[in-house]
Amino acid sequence: MTASAQDVVKTFRQSLDARAAFEVPYRHYTISRALPADVITELNTLPFKAPGLEGVSGRRELHNNTRSYFDVANMAKYPVMRAVADAFQDQSIVNYIAERFEAPIDDTFLRLEYAMDIDGFWLEPHTDLGVKKFTCLLYLSDEAGHEDLGTDMYVSKEQHFGRAPFVPGNAMIFVPSDNTWHGFEKRAINGVRKSVILNYVTHEWKAREQLSFPEAPVRVG
Repeated sequence: MTASAQDVVKTFRQSLDARAAFEVPYRHYTISRALPADVITELNTLPFKAPGLEGVSGRRELHNNTRSYFDVANMAKYPVMRAVADAFQDQSIVNYIAERFEAPIDDTFLRLEYAMDIDGFWLEPHTDLGVKKFTCLLYLSDEAGHEDLGTDMYVSKEQHFGRAPFVPGNAMIFVPSDNTWHGFEKRAINGVRKSVILNYVTHEWKAREQLSFPEAPVRVG
């Protein structure tokens, strides 16, 4: 049985309370047990097929037509997606994120991507600066070798710094700025690397169909 949105809210808040903060290479945070265990299990077993790369990678937008989201249609079909989206739309979570991380998410929209990455995938360093006002990269899969598949961090676009640990239920969090360089160095991926990419985005976000609640921006207060 899928956990309720309030179960997700409670677990996520507890995880944020125990967050670890880092100042290098830029201010970021890591959390563990970000979602209830049964939610992690259900998300891992959603019947989405990982899209092929067709020999092309480096930016996710190169494959926009095969990406999956916690959108209106998928939330109606999969209760676990609805519970997670409802939780991150919840007023208490919105306020908590805004206050604890000084994230400018008032009057933004919730965007949740269900990311499935296969061997050959890589991402060039980028900052998320612009229409994304908060980023949380939440890891799901637990196949052999996935512990080395965390997000890569950079001092600059050219200088690699290190990598977040990839553990199911763990997440890396940051508020996008001009130095929040991150990406994914090309390396072997066994099976499918699954994660949830959580962003709050501004009204300038053009792909409204990707949003969980395209007519309902979150409000801080």
